[in-house]
Amino acid sequence: MYVVTVLFRVEPAQAAGFLERVRRQAADSLAAEPGCRRFDVCHDPARPGIVFLYEIYDDRAAFDAHLASHHFRAFDAEAGPVTLEKTVETWTLAVP
Repeated sequence: MYVVTVLFRVEPAQAAGFLERVRRQAADSLAAEPGCRRFDVCHDPARPGIVFLYEIYDDRAAFDAHLASHHFRAFDAEAGPVTLEKTVETWTLAVP
């Protein structure tokens, strides 16, 4: 399994809207992408400008399909203007 983690730092004034939008992105990914197995959206109310994503895909090809999807491209275009920092890391799931 191919794991992707993403840490977003967004403008605090935009945090609530961003969180709602990323939740919709997670639901769209799970509904429309057979290779997307998990898409968790995490946040800490004490740090409203930070959002952490934990995603699991069947393999790199499934993640590449995610990146090419219409709903991802739309999300990325909307998220870009309010994102101050974005860190993406990939992993291999060692123990399912």
